Amino acid sequence: MFGKLSWEAVPFHEPIVMVTIAMIALGGLALFAAITYFKKWTYLWTEWLTSVDHKKIGVMYIIVAMVMLLRGFADAIMMRTQLAMATEGSPGYLPPEHYDQIFTAHGVIMIIFMAMPFFTGLMNLAVPLQIGARDVAFPFLNSLSFWLLVSGVVLINLSLGVGEFAKTGWVAYPPLSGLQYSPGVGMDYYIWALQLSGLGTTLTGVNFLATVLKMRTPGMKLMDMPIFTWTCTWANVLIVASFPILTATLALLTLDRYMDFHIFTNELGGNPMMYVNLFWAWGHPEVYILILPAFGIFSEVISAFTGKKLFGHHSMIYASGAISVLGFMVWLHHFFTMGSGASVNAFFGLATMLISIPTGVKLFNWLFTIYQGRLRFTSQVLWTLGFMVTFAIGGMTGVLLAIPGADFVLHNSLFVIAHFHNVIIGGAVFGYIAGFGFYFPKAFGFKLHEGWGKAAFWFWISGFFVAFMPLYALGFMGMTRRLNATTNPEWVPYLYVAMFGAVMIAVGIACQLIQLYVSVRDRNKPENMCEHGDPWNAHTLEWSTSSPPPFYNFAVLPKADCIDPFTEAKENGTAYQAPAKYEPIHMPNNTATGVVMGALLTVFGFAMIWHIWWLAIASLVGTVVYFVIHAARDDQGYMVPVETIERIEAEQHKRLVAAGKIPANATRVETSLEQA
Repeated sequence: MFGKLSWEAVPFHEPIVMVTIAMIALGGLALFAAITYFKKWTYLWTEWLTSVDHKKIGVMYIIVAMVMLLRGFADAIMMRTQLAMATEGSPGYLPPEHYDQIFTAHGVIMIIFMAMPFFTGLMNLAVPLQIGARDVAFPFLNSLSFWLLVSGVVLINLSLGVGEFAKTGWVAYPPLSGLQYSPGVGMDYYIWALQLSGLGTTLTGVNFLATVLKMRTPGMKLMDMPIFTWTCTWANVLIVASFPILTATLALLTLDRYMDFHIFTNELGGNPMMYVNLFWAWGHPEVYILILPAFGIFSEVISAFTGKKLFGHHSMIYASGAISVLGFMVWLHHFFTMGSGASVNAFFGLATMLISIPTGVKLFNWLFTIYQGRLRFTSQVLWTLGFMVTFAIGGMTGVLLAIPGADFVLHNSLFVIAHFHNVIIGGAVFGYIAGFGFYFPKAFGFKLHEGWGKAAFWFWISGFFVAFMPLYALGFMGMTRRLNATTNPEWVPYLYVAMFGAVMIAVGIACQLIQLYVSVRDRNKPENMCEHGDPWNAHTLEWSTSSPPPFYNFAVLPKADCIDPFTEAKENGTAYQAPAKYEPIHMPNNTATGVVMGALLTVFGFAMIWHIWWLAIASLVGTVVYFVIHAARDDQGYMVPVETIERIEAEQHKRLVAAGKIPANATRVETSLEQA
């Protein structure tokens, strides 16, 4: 009846796990009770859960990313503690099978369930506004993508209490991930969590490519789009090209595990090497999918806080394009260790080094933008400057690993771990946190507390160097990766230092949580309020709306016939002009289909993991039927009446006058440099 599922699947004898589950359960109950007490269920359901508004979906993505950051970081702290304790013959506090699960979960969570939703959330929030669109091309698909991600998140968190997670490392190489060596359900959790969220990501990629190509405001040329939109577009090109590879790879692995196929086995004509090639054909572009949007955020931040146009706008677009094209050639450096000839190795080694050139172009463009600008040292700028230093080191070590000779020695050591944390934390995560601080007032109408933001930065960056620099040293000293205990006394001091670094990063994350609390508490103070919508005196169209923007984004589609249209409008005094009359606006209706399909697919995933076949069939049929009913209905959306638009725009006009953005005798608005 229940397949493999029984009470034995719940780890009652593991105190760490049981305490964690109890904490999560209590937190969940408290949240449920609070929502019920304040009678907020209807509001949540109508305004958020069933919403197709890209801004709200963006905020929900970022909330998921924040929650999963805490879960993924808890794993990181546990690993660093284990490695600091398990030295010189001591077994540490985690049994090997438990450590391996944490190790795998950490990688999967941080990449798929923390970094991806964080980038997708920021993209949802800003890109439609940047291109002067009222919504994304397919609003319903946007909601479905989000709920598919949530479905993956639910599955990976279920694995904590019911069953286990994979013990294979996040790349899940066969034969280790095959049925023979991983007979438990851990690997199945891995497959279905990645499969569902990957499907959502693919839909997002298609959706945003269509949005950028079709929904731009009249007059906006492709080459005039803001850099953040461009980097997100290049990332979406990579998503559409690489995520189907992941889907296919996982599908083949599923056939191996469930139907006894032999695609990735050593017997009956299969080949484990094929998995490595397919996995990295997705895995390496994925890294650039994460880093490119962060580059876009840095461009927006530097341009806004220097009060200048970005230096080399077109070269930035070409450089991002070069990174995304080269991103597909780079994955082949995973062949180095497969006994290829010297010429193959040389080619892909060079392709990997070449990718540093467009990255360098970007760095120089930012530095030239700062040169002779009026740089304001806000927390967002600090994250950007911190990134430049960190990424330069991470990029250098990446180029070093692209030399086949060095790679043979270093690739299986902690050096590689230090390298990719260096580029993904210093490149992607720093960018997202800068973007979080930058777009927060846009989403909520008040600023984040600067002091706590700067404190978070200093703890994060110093903790990062203290945690990962010792790993470079350990890599040179020959410490292999994926170990859960060590016996070499020379490594011990470095492992202690790395542990201390992880604690410093934990303090940085705590500063971010305090920052959120303090900012929400002081949101009504006049210095934090920015409902008028332009707190940074920025350049691009998203800042020309109120904060939070109205649900229709723009009452009149903005004109955009140059690179920074909002700055131009402010300088020639045409910003915030009310038209003679407003037209009704067509908007899509909210829909619960995304939530319901996400829930049904979660049940399907769970049933497949535990081999509960009747439930799997029922939930899959239910999903398809529900989708067909949704597709067949005649939903034309609704029209926003002119009165509503006039009322919302009049309120915004009052706010602008109060903020001094529109003087009573508006003739000309000062330029950003004059204001500075």
